[in-house]
Amino acid sequence: MSNIERGSFTTKIGVIAATVGAAVGLGNIWKFPYTAGVNGGGAFILVYLVCVLFLGLPILLSEFFMGRKTGQNPKGAFRSLSNQKGWQFFGVLCLICPILILSFYSVVAGWTAEYFWQALTGGLEGKNTAELTALFQGFSQDPVRPIIWLLVFLGLTVGVTLGGIKNGIERVSNILMPVLFLLLIILAAHSLSLDGAKEGLSFMFKPDFSKINAKVILDAMGQAFFSLSVGLGALITYASYFKKDTNLPQTGMIVAALDTMVAIIAGVIIFPIVFTYGISPAQGPDLVFIALPNVFNQMIGGQIWAIAFFLLLAIAALTSTISMSEIVVTYLAEEHKFSRKKALAILFAICGTLGILCSLSFGALSHLKLFDKNIFSLIDFTASNVLLPIGGGAIAVFVGWFVNKHIIYEEMQQGSKMKRSFFAVYYYVLKYIAPIGLLLILLSQAGII
Repeated sequence: MSNIERGSFTTKIGVIAATVGAAVGLGNIWKFPYTAGVNGGGAFILVYLVCVLFLGLPILLSEFFMGRKTGQNPKGAFRSLSNQKGWQFFGVLCLICPILILSFYSVVAGWTAEYFWQALTGGLEGKNTAELTALFQGFSQDPVRPIIWLLVFLGLTVGVTLGGIKNGIERVSNILMPVLFLLLIILAAHSLSLDGAKEGLSFMFKPDFSKINAKVILDAMGQAFFSLSVGLGALITYASYFKKDTNLPQTGMIVAALDTMVAIIAGVIIFPIVFTYGISPAQGPDLVFIALPNVFNQMIGGQIWAIAFFLLLAIAALTSTISMSEIVVTYLAEEHKFSRKKALAILFAICGTLGILCSLSFGALSHLKLFDKNIFSLIDFTASNVLLPIGGGAIAVFVGWFVNKHIIYEEMQQGSKMKRSFFAVYYYVLKYIAPIGLLLILLSQAGII
């Protein structure tokens, strides 16, 4: 198959830790509270939970099916399950998309690493809003420092992935994911002690149904889809390393539940702070890199909370970049017979170059625009708003309409005692509801509706 040995995850805990790590990212901890805040809090969260169950989970399980059934990369999985060559194009998207995402994502991941260092060394202490704004703008527009951090982050990603599934991804995930959840719980406990905790929790968990409209539903669908990292090919790739006794339905539900839990706990961290200190959760990058550091400066032991928060963000970013790099490595190893080392060298060169261009688009290359978007925004939009929904829709249509229903059921049954009633609901949603939902997401993200 390739000139690298194809391993597998060795423990059930390793499967869960790595797969949850692939799903959890900055979108859960940063984007979810921001999107929930813009869309009315509790009403959005309720719709989001429904969308995770009826949109995200069926496609997640379909990726698991494709990966474990074939034991191949996304392109190989499409090829193995269908004689129609056209479907392999969507497997190629699962190579292009992670490369694009890894390129701009590493820039933001580098920002989290810089701010973790600033918090650790006391560089954020004693600064007011104006000084923190100047710090963030000066850093993001600097032609050197952000590039150093993004290359460091890419290097760390490559170093973990170089170790392979057992000694690299599984081992590191078994360490990072417990640390991530521990940091989440500590930060949430602290937020619940703040004066605005009651108001923040009320905003999250008491839905105002009058705020549910088409925009809220579409945003919730998009957040559920992106939060679970479906459509990217990461879950196909990871599932290709699952053993045959892995319980796919159970693993899928655990991953979806833990991923959702991270997003909810992130809200529990953010919203009490928002209502205690009177800041807006709808500030985008400013919330994380300006408003929250300002709030930490007003807290007792603020430096400790700042260190914990930015370490949390950095870990979430790293687990995502690792999964994206493994997609590319598995693809190049199996389709082009590259060694893991050679595949990672190519990945580092491509993503490093694109990442540098993305970073410079905030400063020296800010004048270069296409469709009124700088390089960073253009790559982000293309990957996140176009390629991901197309990839997810292709998986839903392919598994729901072009793969024999009995083959899917038999694969899902291996390692589990899945009831036919569960499979019937999953298959119906996958075949009819998920494709429509993903089409609406694509049209919404593209600005058509």
